[in-house]
Parts: sequence; structure tokens; C-alpha cells
Amino acid sequence: MDLDDWELSVEELDNLERDALKQIAERNASSSTATTSAASLQSTLPSAFPATYKREEASSAAPTIKSSSGEDKVSGTSSAGNSGPHDGNHVKQLKEKRSVKFFLHASGNIAAKFSYDQILVEACRKIPKASWSAKERLWMFPLSSLSIAGKVLREISGSNLELENLDPLVQRAIAAASAMPDLRDHYEFIPNSIESKLMPFQREGVRFALQHGGRILLADEMGLGKTLQAIAVVSCIRESWPVLVLVPSSLRLHWASMIQQWLNIPSSEILVVLSQWGGSNKAGFKIVPSNTKKSVHLDGVFNIVSYDIVPKLQDLLMASTFKVVIADESHFLKNAQAKRTGASLPLLQKAQYVILLSGTPALSRPIELFKQLEALYPNVYKNVHEYGNRYCKGGIFGVYQGASNHEELHSLMKATLMIRRLKKDVLSELPQKRRQQVFLDLGEKEMRHVNILFRELEVIKGKYKLAQSEEEAKSLKFAEKSLITKIYTASAEAKIPAVLDYLGTMVEADCKFLIFAHHQPMIESIHNYLLKKKVGCIRIDGSTPSALRQALVTDFQEKETIKAAV
Repeated sequence: MDLDDWELSVEELDNLERDALKQIAERNASSSTATTSAASLQSTLPSAFPATYKREEASSAAPTIKSSSGEDKVSGTSSAGNSGPHDGNHVKQLKEKRSVKFFLHASGNIAAKFSYDQILVEACRKIPKASWSAKERLWMFPLSSLSIAGKVLREISGSNLELENLDPLVQRAIAAASAMPDLRDHYEFIPNSIESKLMPFQREGVRFALQHGGRILLADEMGLGKTLQAIAVVSCIRESWPVLVLVPSSLRLHWASMIQQWLNIPSSEILVVLSQWGGSNKAGFKIVPSNTKKSVHLDGVFNIVSYDIVPKLQDLLMASTFKVVIADESHFLKNAQAKRTGASLPLLQKAQYVILLSGTPALSRPIELFKQLEALYPNVYKNVHEYGNRYCKGGIFGVYQGASNHEELHSLMKATLMIRRLKKDVLSELPQKRRQQVFLDLGEKEMRHVNILFRELEVIKGKYKLAQSEEEAKSLKFAEKSLITKIYTASAEAKIPAVLDYLGTMVEADCKFLIFAHHQPMIESIHNYLLKKKVGCIRIDGSTPSALRQALVTDFQEKETIKAAV
């Protein structure tokens, strides 16, 4: 007889065989009159049911499986109107104690684990979109089917069921995420100028954000275009503009230029709040000083504010009606005691759409994730002790400084709010090299000396045009070149504070990076900054002996503790 005649799934056959062996072994062990040993019986049951396997052998040992027509698939007899041994077995099976464990699978689905039981199998088949994973020997179903799954299993008539459900925190997170509107139909609103430039994994990131109602943590590794993905998502919900963008101070102008580049909106509608401003504004952004005594008006279509300024403008920001908030480098909010965290969190919780961006989401330090999770789902992550007791145990440096149930937390975040890709995962989609300019805002104090030198240069150029003799012209030309060199050096020194501020974001990212610089004051400042921050680094400049250079390069490439090369 062919296997198909049995009308059994691979999973049922596999489990049926093991269950039959177990029952026969137990029967033989308890009977002193058994004429056949368990070993010899096992030899009649190969690892997969062969075509010669007889129906009678299975019917004497295997549990009953009922088909939808009421036919006993193992014995081949109709169960209707019969009161034979199989009906007795069925009643006995209903009264047996059963254990089912639900847990969050790495795939983002819910997994149900239990010893093979025909009644439980039939119940799992009633769960919407449930499927059997033969490889992992688990029943799997989507998050949206969780409540129905619990109901189906509890409704097993006469069953003594012990259901180990998901942790209450996990259940709340799944329920909250499932209640978010699916906005994937908004994808069509992305301007073609943006959509055509997105790489496949970036399109996936945009769709993920829309699918999860626009409240997500985009945690792609640095360099994978999180800024562009966030801009693409925002372009899909234009009806909810204006937009508030919270960023580290060194990235304010970078965000302004990216928004202008990709969304093609007038630069005057991009408002940047700066504590001080001494540089040029060739792009024409609307610059608003935060240190003025006048009231600040955030009336741009895009309003870019640094985390450090948020506490000063908290009342103004809370009074505003920003439905869309982007928080770049959101790991800046990891410290619950920091003023910027306390001031930023209410803005994020109040907004309808929140996009957190972080290349380093601190997955190995769960307590540093809590405030970001609370920002996205305040009604789920509302108790730090509940969260800490589940995910932050085991630390030796203080309460909640460890990590526990790590896989569950990671799976929960991926299933409900986080998407993360590494460069190695999408390498085939990346271009060979990408260049990007990052504009830094220089303070008035730093630019004062440079501006004086520029004014001197203009005077010399004017005198040169009016020179009365060739000797005077040569002298003025020499003075001009000398002044240009001074400006070159002075401008480098003026950039040092802004460069160090930007480097702070690199240090926070905890990744390897290289820094090339020309002027010794810049190199010296960068090197001293990294040493002060206790960042492992190497330095190679003109004073480094040739014999040592290769060894330093090797250290940078091979030692995990060496993060920077200057």
C-alpha cells in the first residue's frame, strides 16, 4: 500500500511512528508474557513508513487520527456508530494531561511546541495561517493569530491542558503592534526621484516602516542609508507634515542638505535651530538662533533641532503639533537620567509617526534600549522593573546592567518595531564606493579670526588692482599668498570643535573608522580627543617611522579594541 493511501502528513507519519514505538515498548515492559521484544518490534518499523508497511501493524499500536469525514485513518473503519476500542482510546486521550508552550520564534512568528498529540495537531490546524515546520518540529503561526490560538487550544473538550503562554510584556507588545495600521498602500506616494534611487533592502526598510504604522526603530548598520530611508517614509505621509527632526548637533546641516536634495522643497522651508552661527548659509536654510531673547517660532515644513537644545525649547515643542518626528542617532536617548532624554521622550510619545534611527541599538545592553522602546510604545514599555527583571538580569555593575532572555527580546523587537541589516547581509546590493559630504556648523567664536583674515585679503586684493608699480604688485601678490596660507590653517583650527563633535557620533556608534587630516593641529586635536574618550586608536603621520607603520595598520585591522586610525 502506498503512503498516499494513508492520507497522513509527513509530520503525522513521523510522530505516529515514534508514538507507536513508545506504546509497544511500554506494553512489552509491563507484560511478562510478551513473546516479542521491543527491539525486534522496532526492527519492523523503519525510520519512514515503507510501501510494505501493513495497516494491521499500525492499528494495534498507533493513536487514532480522525479525518474530517469521520473515518478512522489508521484502522480504516468508520467511527460513526462504533463503540470499539478506538473510541475508548479517544476518550482516554481527551482526559490525558497535555502541555503546550508558546514562544516567539526568530522568524517573528509564534511557535507552539508540544509532544505529538493528534488532538493538539487537529487544534493547531484550526489556527489561522498556522503551518508545520518539519525541520524544527514546531507549529508556527503569525502574531495576529495568537489570541485565536489560545482560544482554540483551551476549547479542546475535556482536555486537561497546561498552556505556557508568552510573557505578559511580550503579549502586550504583540497586541500593540498588531493594532497599528498597515500603511503599505502609501508606498506609491514616494516621489519617483527617490524611489528609483533606493536599493532593494532600502525599499524593504520603507515598507517595513509603513507596515508597522510608521513607529519603528530603523537599526541598519552605519553606511546603509538610514537617512534616505527615513526621508522616503516621510514622503509617503505628506498629509501629516510639518516634520520635527531631532539630531546630534553635528548633523543638523547634514540633515538640512539631505532633505533639500531628496525632497526638492525650497530651502527657506527647512528651519534649523542653532545655538550660535558664524558660518555661511549659501544653501539658504532658515536659521533660527536658540540663544536669542526673542521667542522662537518653529514654522518650517522641516524643523531640525539638536538633542541638546530640546530641554530649552521643551514647552514650545510640546505646544506644537508635530505628527511626524524623526530621531536620528536615537541611542543618544539611552540614558534615562539625561535631560535630553527626559525632554525628548514626551515629544516622541505624543507624535503619530516616529522613526528612530540608530546603527548601534545596544542589543547586548538591553537596559539602554528601554527609553527608545518606551518612546515608540509607552503603553507597553511602561515599567522599567518589569522590563529589567525579564531582560536585564545578570549584571555585576548595578541593577539591570546584565542581559537575559536575549533571543526573546531580539525576536520581539524584530517582530514588532525593528528592522536591522548589516553590510555583510546586503553587500551584493551596495555600490563599490559612495561619497558623502557632511556639513558642519561652525560657531561665531571659531570663525571670528577667519573672518578677520578674509577681510584683510579683500583689502590686499583691492590694493593689488591699484598697484602703481611692478615691485608693489609683486609685494602685494606675495602678501596675498601668505594670507591665503594663514586662512587655510586658521580655517582648519576653526573646524576642530565641530569635527570633534561629529566624531562623538562615530565613537557612540562603536565601530571602526579611519580619519584622514592634513594639518597637524587637527591631527593632534583628534588624537587627544580619542585618547580622552578612551577609544583605542593608532596614529600615523610624518613623524611615524616607516618600520612601525605596517604593524600599526595590522593592529587596526585585527584588534577589536583598536577602533580608530588617525
